[in-house]
Formats: sequence, structure tokens, C-alpha cells
Amino acid sequence: MKKLYYTSNILLLLVLVLLGSCKKNEKTTQEKTGTKPHKTVEYTEPKSFGFHFEKTKEWLEINKSDSAKSAIVYAINRTDKANLAKMDSIIIPADFSGDLVYYLPFPLHVASLKEVSKVLIFSYPAQTFAAYENGELVYTGPTNMGRKKDQTPTGLFFTNWKAEKTTSTFNDEWDLKWNFNIENKLGVGFHQYELPGYPASHSCLRLLEKDAKYLYKWADEWILKDSENVRVKGTPVIVFGSYPFGEPKPWFALVKDPKALDISESEIDTQVKPFLKDILDNQKVREGSI
Repeated sequence: MKKLYYTSNILLLLVLVLLGSCKKNEKTTQEKTGTKPHKTVEYTEPKSFGFHFEKTKEWLEINKSDSAKSAIVYAINRTDKANLAKMDSIIIPADFSGDLVYYLPFPLHVASLKEVSKVLIFSYPAQTFAAYENGELVYTGPTNMGRKKDQTPTGLFFTNWKAEKTTSTFNDEWDLKWNFNIENKLGVGFHQYELPGYPASHSCLRLLEKDAKYLYKWADEWILKDSENVRVKGTPVIVFGSYPFGEPKPWFALVKDPKALDISESEIDTQVKPFLKDILDNQKVREGSI
């Protein structure tokens, strides 16, 4: 009996050692390769899809205290609380049971971004943004970008410096909260500012305050080599498309077709492909600098 007892204890000890060794090897492999487990986010899909117009005043009288519904309505109408109240009519979903991602146009998964740790994408025509981590949508919301005569530049940018509060280079009376610059020479960045429900900025990307605060913490600053040179760029930011100035707001089309603004995975692939090498090259440098 004693021999059996000692044998079983030795076997148990060997199993524990092997398990510990496997975990240590797994950790060592991750440290060497810099790989991290990919984030998967579970979202609730609404039971039905559909949109219609309602008189703003009437809808607010019934729903103004419902913050969950209000957040979805602000995003669908690309506006904020103060400016929503000024609108005569607004777009309302038939079903509020889903998460915000299902009321905005970006795809939940983009396979071509699997190796990209972080990327922020803005759609000019849809006036929305999406934050992806390893190809998984982790955050989305509305934006109001550059007006017709001061359009937001499109293409690939990288976040650089940030400030919780700064002053606009266009008008020193404008305070910009949770500002993250993406184009230093032109002074373009994303930040909190009022959203009237259409492109109205002087080329910057306006956000709701909660969204600006999230991206302020989520995106990475550049790493400077010295006072004049950049060692590593920040988080990649892609701005694409053009807004149909002078025509009805694109999201009005949702009333006739709930999928009218949907951005397909293949469209994201097309927009990202020309920049993917630059993004991955910078990511590799950043991972080696941290």
C-alpha cells in the first residue's frame, strides 16, 4: 500500500511539473514572438432591422430618460443630445434590442486585419468610425468630419501627440477636448466637439465626448527619437471615401433599405490593402521599442 501511495504521488508530481513547463514554454513563445491572444467581442443582434422617421419632439417626450435608446439614436443621426433636439425629424430603429454595432455600418470582423494590433478607420460618406484589434471590431460611433470647403484629407495617417484640452489652430476661441492629432502640419485630429448631424468641421474629425475619451485612451502616441525626429509612429488611422455634399444625408436611405450604408469586409480590404505594409512595418518597430 505504501509503495502504491508513493508511486501515485510521484506520478502526480510529474504531471504538475509537465503542466508548469507547458505554461512556461507558452509564455516564453509569446514573449519571443510578441503575439497576443486575439480579442473576440460578443454582440447582441436586434431581433429585427428597420428604420423610420419620427418627429423629434414627440420621440423625446416619450424616450428622453432612456439613455440606452438615446445613445443609439444619436449615433444613427450622427449627432449629439443638444443638436438632436434642434432637428424636426429623426431616424428611429424599429427595434432597440441590439448593440450599437448593428445600427452602424462597419463589419464585425475583417480577416485581412488579423495581424494588425490596432487600426482606426473613418468613413467619410457614412460619417462613422470603427476601431479594430486584430480584425475584430471593438468600438464604433458617429463622427462629423470636414465641411465642403475644408474637407478632411483621406488616406493613411498615424496618431502622434494628444492633449486632454487644447486650442484650435483655426480659431483660438475653440477649446478641443480629448484631442488626438493625426496630421501635424495640417493640424488635423479627432476630438470632442458638437455634432450638428453633417460634415461641419474645419477638416478635423469631431466625436461625441464618450467616444473621444475612449479613443484618447485606446490609441497610442508616437515615440520621439529627439525633439525633431520620430522613432515610432502611433496607431494607424485610415480615412476613406467622399461625402455627397448637396444631397440628402446618406443615412436617410436607411428608411427604405436598412442595409443601405453597410460597409462590406471586402471594401475594408480594398481601403486597407495599399497601406498594410506600412502599418505592419511600423507595428513591428513599435513592438520592438516597448
